[in-house]
Amino acid sequence: MGSKLRHSALLTLGAILGVAVTMQFSALAQKPVANGMPIDSLRRLADVYSLIKSDYVEPVEDRKLLTHAMSGMVDALDPHSAWLDQKAYRELREGTEGKFVGLGIEIGQSDEGYVRIVSPIEDSPAWRAGIKAGDLIARIDGAKVQDMELDEAIKRMRGEPHTRVVLSVLRDGAAAPLDITIVRDEIVQKSVKGQIVAPGYAWVRISQFQEPTVHDLAAKLAALAQEEPDLKGLVLDLRNDPGGLLQGAIGAAAAFLPAGAEIVSTNGQLEESKARFYGRPEHYMLARGADPLKDVPALYKTIPMVVLVNTGSASASEIVAGALQDYKRAAIVGTPTFGKGSVQTIRPMAGDTAVKLTTARYYTPSGRSIQARGVLPDFAVDENADGDGLNALRMREADLRSHLSNDRDREEATRREDIMAQMRILAAERRRKPVEFGSAGDFQLAQALRQLQGLPLRLSKRAVAVDQAAPLAQQTH
Repeated sequence: MGSKLRHSALLTLGAILGVAVTMQFSALAQKPVANGMPIDSLRRLADVYSLIKSDYVEPVEDRKLLTHAMSGMVDALDPHSAWLDQKAYRELREGTEGKFVGLGIEIGQSDEGYVRIVSPIEDSPAWRAGIKAGDLIARIDGAKVQDMELDEAIKRMRGEPHTRVVLSVLRDGAAAPLDITIVRDEIVQKSVKGQIVAPGYAWVRISQFQEPTVHDLAAKLAALAQEEPDLKGLVLDLRNDPGGLLQGAIGAAAAFLPAGAEIVSTNGQLEESKARFYGRPEHYMLARGADPLKDVPALYKTIPMVVLVNTGSASASEIVAGALQDYKRAAIVGTPTFGKGSVQTIRPMAGDTAVKLTTARYYTPSGRSIQARGVLPDFAVDENADGDGLNALRMREADLRSHLSNDRDREEATRREDIMAQMRILAAERRRKPVEFGSAGDFQLAQALRQLQGLPLRLSKRAVAVDQAAPLAQQTH
């Protein structure tokens, strides 16, 4: 059951960041070893190491033992701290840069064990080769996918630039599997897309917060304002956005809030983690240059807004939704978000490895902690007209083992249906096509437009608490 729930999340091939990573990169400070080191415990660790080396049934490499020792030490802290080996560290950097080498497909796993194509990325190698949404990958270079873990299938599809991979694809209407040869290449992901979805109303989706996101968002907002001069409202879609760079979240929120408004604050053990971040270029720009938000039309500071969220909205996307909710700048529509209110700092280590360490909790401008609680919608709207579908079965931060507690609020007990109820939902959803965000069949988007137009919404029948954001106190900074 848990495996099916995990695999229902979308994965972008070659750029898998896991669930909700809000990141700051920082060089490892060289600090003197503090007095009071637990010498006895370190001696016991050395004794265990020696015992394994001398007595284990077969020889074990030193590197393997030490790597697992470091990994276990970090992994035990919380679900988002991790030891990153060379491969994991490289993939994390690729994801935040928005570039990776691969095929260019968003994938999930079907109930039969095949890899399901959710969507090919436009102008990617897979798109050019004719891969279509809904295709099922049965074999990768002749190897049966049903015998593989999803991670193994992803590993086989990745590779060096300009190398070939053959996918055997099952497609509706095709009498036999189709063998499609794809040449791997560098994929440049666009984390922002948008369109005019109704006369006077725009929809902008941010799929992940990467290095180019603020620039891409500014360009898209300007283009939409030019396309529709009489813009009356905007839907900002953060559904299934797992997070990403903190600077991207600050810039995205700053595009819609008054100049210099506080976006988020953080607090942790280090002095550098006790900080407040504002909608200023120095807080959302990653490099020198022109302010990417300077050309965003002023109308985006005032036109009515709706933010769409769901259980897959996490971390950086929760920062944006929480800030816009606190300032009452936008109505939040959808379902409660994931609830990851912590900041991870990437500390580079020797050998092109790194430690991803939770160093702070973050707080919305009014002081709310979202950790293990999430952003609760102002208007609870399910994914579909007849229910929340698989979204209702997604895991949230509060379900993760060893998650951080919420230090500002009493953590609510997670409500979960029993296994039989979950199985009924899975059975009902098995034949439903995945929601294509931004399409005519996007139920939540339709309700967001109704909110902007002053029409009644079709709200969820489930009991969902509505977040009453505390009014902002007068602040001077």
